[in-house]
Amino acid sequence: MLADRIEGKWIDAFEAVFRLCKVATGETVAILSETQSRTLNVHIAELALDRMAANWFHVTVPTPRQDAPVPVRSTGASAALTGQNAAVAALKESGLVVDLTVEGLLHAPELPEIISGGARILMISNEHPEALERLLPQTRDEPRVKAAVKRCRAAKRMTVTSTAGTDLTVDMEGASSVGVWGWCDRPGTVAHWPAGLVVSFPKAGSVNGTLVLDAGDVNLTFKRYLERPVTLTIVDDFVTEIEGEGTDAELMRRYLAAWGDKEAYAVAHVGFGMNEGARYEALAMYDQRETNGTEVRAFAGNFLFSTGANEFAGRYTKGHFDIPVRGCTISLDGEAVVTDGELAEAFK
Repeated sequence: MLADRIEGKWIDAFEAVFRLCKVATGETVAILSETQSRTLNVHIAELALDRMAANWFHVTVPTPRQDAPVPVRSTGASAALTGQNAAVAALKESGLVVDLTVEGLLHAPELPEIISGGARILMISNEHPEALERLLPQTRDEPRVKAAVKRCRAAKRMTVTSTAGTDLTVDMEGASSVGVWGWCDRPGTVAHWPAGLVVSFPKAGSVNGTLVLDAGDVNLTFKRYLERPVTLTIVDDFVTEIEGEGTDAELMRRYLAAWGDKEAYAVAHVGFGMNEGARYEALAMYDQRETNGTEVRAFAGNFLFSTGANEFAGRYTKGHFDIPVRGCTISLDGEAVVTDGELAEAFK
């Protein structure tokens, strides 16, 4: 159990990332939080910005009432700004928004409005600052991630295979591919920390095949390493079968069924981790309340498969799984970018 005490080294870490975001003396910076945000990170952000002589202010909104049939975790689609028009207006007028909401604004419906005036958004994932300190963004990551994004955008087809039995095909034409390296230094841009990954949101009807989640792969919504294999059959984006014995398969079946929403079964995005400093085993080192699992999404060479909302395919739901899968070979138009879980040299 880590202590919720402010440490000077954590202020240093936040300051380092804010400098990568080119926070200038006197720049207007909004610290966005909600009543259930991690207070420690809110205070550290405040102290780092104060040290930099930024013109910072707080926007704190109530954490909304729960309206889902099951717990909602790690969606990247915070509902904290729902109906908060005055707060959105204030954020829109800022140079930088430090996003410390529980779920984050990455897929929040208010995000386009906030950045439309040029504000940039740094989403600091709901992690303990001990993890954020270890996972400081590295300047070398920007060209690596950009190169991977360029490769994904040029591809027509992604295939994913593994010795466990995965055989998945993704039509990449018309997909929206984005990468995150940990900071935002241009108007109207969005980043999150920790970072180091590329993801693609395919158009509707683009994903087909079999995905085998082997023992040791991770269901980050449950913050759980799988103990037994689970096989997903995917037809035109939708998981049609969940096969497997034991707790892992049962949890997935029950959670998806609880939504009563077909779109919860759909593919949200596919991609791969590129952060050489991120550790697969990190989830075992933290109590569940201390971690959001962002590090495990980004560890180098994982195939990141997600179900749930995909605005580029016209699908919206709060049901969401993020599942980093190990040991896959990921190819774009026949060229491997990840081989048996190892990044290609071109992206190292």
